[in-house]
Amino acid sequence: MDSISTITTNDPGLLVVFISNGPGELTTWVKPLAESFHRSLSLRPYDPNSFIGIRLVLVPCPNATGNEHEVANSWKLFEKVTAAKDFWKILINPKQFGYWPKKGIVVFLGGDQFWSVLLGARLKYKTITYAEWIARWPFWNDRIAAMSSKVKKSLSPKLQKRCVVVGDLMADIQQQAESLNPLPPGKWIAILPGSKKAKLSIGIPFFLEVADLLLKKNPDYNFLIPMAPTTNIEEVQYFSSSKNKIARQYNSKIKEIEMPNKVYPWKKIVTEYGTRLHLIEKHPAYDFMSQCDLAITTVGANTSELGSLGVPMIVVVPTQHLTVMEAWDGFIGIIARLPILKWFLGLLIGLWRMRGKRFMAWPNITANKMIVPERIGRVMPADIANEAHDWITSPKRLQGQKEDLRSLRGNPGAINLMVKEIIDLINIIQSRSI
Repeated sequence: MDSISTITTNDPGLLVVFISNGPGELTTWVKPLAESFHRSLSLRPYDPNSFIGIRLVLVPCPNATGNEHEVANSWKLFEKVTAAKDFWKILINPKQFGYWPKKGIVVFLGGDQFWSVLLGARLKYKTITYAEWIARWPFWNDRIAAMSSKVKKSLSPKLQKRCVVVGDLMADIQQQAESLNPLPPGKWIAILPGSKKAKLSIGIPFFLEVADLLLKKNPDYNFLIPMAPTTNIEEVQYFSSSKNKIARQYNSKIKEIEMPNKVYPWKKIVTEYGTRLHLIEKHPAYDFMSQCDLAITTVGANTSELGSLGVPMIVVVPTQHLTVMEAWDGFIGIIARLPILKWFLGLLIGLWRMRGKRFMAWPNITANKMIVPERIGRVMPADIANEAHDWITSPKRLQGQKEDLRSLRGNPGAINLMVKEIIDLINIIQSRSI
């Protein structure tokens, strides 16, 4: 096994603890970093005799689905995965969750940066934070791995010594998509209705109708749905049925689920109109998503993933379903829970966005300008179908958005540099124990 650095083995006990939160961070940061870490060193659980173990601790987050620990466990990359609901129990009594060596490192990879500071202090471990946009608790971190020099320059000269610019972890998504599984010829549209139940209850019926309307415009359009690891086909069927009150407000319904065949090795949703939407249950589905001409998505980490892949997108938030949106995260969820103001949700969002050029899609947040269209308010499937058709039939517009998206991300290779930073910190810990 290749090693980036030499590790001394005088002390048999050292633990590296990854901290993260929602499904987007798990699949784009945690999983590829853990895989690279295992390729670089012999670690538990791959090597039961290794003196270094790797664990994952999930932290409270409104963006989470509650199933993240099950997904992470299925990867078999960690000797232990702790669910977000148990985070406070770990802080109070770590021994309740197994043995914690005296020496270790807490690595922040998503959520509130304060959680890693708390856990590091409780366990008396070194801490390293991956700072995508800002390092919020630099004084309490032993090392900061920054996405860009802008993050480093925002620190005081004294604290800049702790900061290393590793680059953009999301940029490595493009490398993961290089070995493509070619999609059949044609125009392909990715549909991403979200992963949380609150979003799926709106997104499934809304986007099914968008797909039906698009197929009426061009029968050669093809659709795929990259299934989030925290959902399943049964949920998709449920949210498209009359059991979901929101689905009753839309015309499109699922007729059947077709099984894989020789041409398409995945299941397909077939609507009553006859639209087929290919369900990609492999995760992550970057190789398929990267080949799509356009994506229609809701807000969330998926907008960052699509941006990293350079896939043009339309971001949709239909605010007419207020009661369900109370369960959403962020500004929308806060307003939707207010007893009176929630009825003015669309107006409030518009004022909020115009006041400070605030955006909801990650590419727009990053650029601080409108890169991808955000359709927020009382939008209807016909509106989105018409706009999507306009985009697909305008190759120059699509190419322009694609180039804008690619310009926002850094160079690939940050995963390996991040691993190197962790190993360097391990070396420092080990050298001091000699």
